[in-house]
Amino acid sequence: MGVMETAKLRAASKVAKPAKRAEKSRAPHPDLPLGQILPGDCIEAMRSLPDNSVDCVFADPPYNLQLGGDLNRPDGSQVDAVTDHWDQFDSFRIYDEFTRDWMTEARRVLKPDGALWVIGSYHNIFRVGSILQDLGFWILNDIVWRKTNPMPNFKGTRFTNAHETMIWASMGEKSRYQFNYRAMKTLNDELQMRSDWVMPICAGAERLKEDGKKAHPTQKPEALLYRVLLATTEKGDVVLDPFFGTGTTGAVAKRLGREWIGCEREDFYRGVAMKRIEKELPLDESVIATMQSKKAAPRVAFGTLVENGLIPPGTKVFDKKRRWIATVRADGSLDLDGKTGSIHGLGKDLQEAPSCNGWTFWYFDDGADVNPIDAARQRFLLANED
Repeated sequence: MGVMETAKLRAASKVAKPAKRAEKSRAPHPDLPLGQILPGDCIEAMRSLPDNSVDCVFADPPYNLQLGGDLNRPDGSQVDAVTDHWDQFDSFRIYDEFTRDWMTEARRVLKPDGALWVIGSYHNIFRVGSILQDLGFWILNDIVWRKTNPMPNFKGTRFTNAHETMIWASMGEKSRYQFNYRAMKTLNDELQMRSDWVMPICAGAERLKEDGKKAHPTQKPEALLYRVLLATTEKGDVVLDPFFGTGTTGAVAKRLGREWIGCEREDFYRGVAMKRIEKELPLDESVIATMQSKKAAPRVAFGTLVENGLIPPGTKVFDKKRRWIATVRADGSLDLDGKTGSIHGLGKDLQEAPSCNGWTFWYFDDGADVNPIDAARQRFLLANED
């Protein structure tokens, strides 16, 4: 961005801000234990929370791996597998009852426009999906997390298990759930974000250790939670994690300006999580601001950009193929050899089309790059974000 463009943005930030769109209530319930890890069984812990008080639930429940003994590498060394008591269930029926119970509580505490995320493997995710549908949740996507560095199948008896599945569900078919489509597209280099996410498993400096050993066998990478929360929550939303573990959800939520609540029965994990989250620093509010979808963005007239100098009178605007070059006039209208109209109306007339989205039809050169005039509108919105 050039010096002139920076000066224009500074000037724009001083003017009256556009009216914000009508938003759903995001104020946290006054009785919520924000920033706390509730001890004990997650079902009992969730029962202490008020109805309709949480915006998002991210759940990483026990996978019920059904491992038959230790898992060893070809050299005989033991693999860190989930053999702890919290992942062991005597039968599928008992696991299903447990799943139904915690998910019933999750549904009770979620707001009508809230959403549920559940991650699992082939051992449990299909059972989980069936139960959540029975309870009235509406599946929006199944996200495949494809691991770039999965654990190999040492015995050579099956395909390498290189992915896990996340289910994203709303409270019902007609629910008005949160989805920050524009932010996801921006995050993905202006391409629609797909439902297959390629990320490494948690490793290196991010992997928490105590006494030289992994603090948790299934610690999730922060990048995974970053994308989930950025996509489906807003600043100030309350995120509940019933299976908090070492606190990945809490750490990322704090960084992104979201409120969080955790449930964790294991004293050791609670201690590790709190130490981790206490070190986490929230991002500056100006950094948390994301690109908004055009449908959700406050209405900004083209004339607002003109009067604030982002696209000043006299600027030449043109279509992508430069078939037509028009001049911006002081009132925000365009003039092309005596033909005049709004950005939408003139574009429609020139193409002899029934309609035209002038924001994406017209381009301008700011001295450093050529962009659709909508780029100036998005920069204005970010500069005037509350």
